[in-house]
Amino acid sequence: MQQIGQQIGQQIGQQMNPRLDPAPSRWSYRMQRLMLTPLYRNLLRVGLPFAIAFGSVTAYMADDTRRAAVVAGITDLRDQFQSRPEFMVSLMAIDGASTSVAEDIREILQLDFPISSFDLELEAILTAIRDLPAVADARVRVRSSGDAGGILQVDVTERVPAVLWRTASGLEVLDADGMITGPATTREEYATLPLIAGEGADRHVTEALDLVRAAGPLGARMRGLVRVGERRWDVVLDREQRILLPEEAPVQALERVIALGQVHDMLERDLAVVDMRLAARPTIRMNEAAVAQWRELQATNAGIAGR
Repeated sequence: MQQIGQQIGQQIGQQMNPRLDPAPSRWSYRMQRLMLTPLYRNLLRVGLPFAIAFGSVTAYMADDTRRAAVVAGITDLRDQFQSRPEFMVSLMAIDGASTSVAEDIREILQLDFPISSFDLELEAILTAIRDLPAVADARVRVRSSGDAGGILQVDVTERVPAVLWRTASGLEVLDADGMITGPATTREEYATLPLIAGEGADRHVTEALDLVRAAGPLGARMRGLVRVGERRWDVVLDREQRILLPEEAPVQALERVIALGQVHDMLERDLAVVDMRLAARPTIRMNEAAVAQWRELQATNAGIAGR
């Protein structure tokens, strides 16, 4: 009887305390499988917080007053940062430029110092400087000067005047590449530079300088070079003499004339023109006074011979 009572008690206990099933429920199983999906897991970890933050910011910035306050605050912080002493440029230093060119640079830039280095458009400044006729090249940078801020450093390479070009509007100074460096008020202002003239002479400055070097033996007699028909050169001497050079090999033709002049004193005679346009047949043209004198001499010689 006692055993039967124990068995009945155990059965009643089992019915009152059923054993827990370790297997998950259907919904729990599905949720666990869903959490194992990378896309769903990333959406919960990244997408959901981003959406909440974005929605909150959008709702806050939807009000015009709050939006203006935020923009003003950011602008103020930026201005405070850019206006710090270490970012300020207090002056401009120009090296390699003459006084007149330096004044032109300061005039075209018109910078109001001190100015923040963030407000300096270096590319625009460099372009403006290089556009000056007298400037061949330039470099622009901001260099530090310690706690006092920075210095806008401008390094300039000027064009070197090579010749004077006489035009209908006046005198222009050209460099060896034919680029205009500026005007000249008088010939005496650049008395040491050779003078050229004529349409298109600025496009043949290199050839003109070669002719000037070849004409060295002529010394002070040479007055300048004239470009004729945009094709060739005339060498202008004192006493209104001219040497007409050909289109091809003008330097060699000029050297030939100089050699003849040194041997036969040709250029010291009463000549008006030495025409070298035909290399195989050089021609000279005498002045009218010399022609009249020559005719008179011929007539006198003919009269003497007829007696």
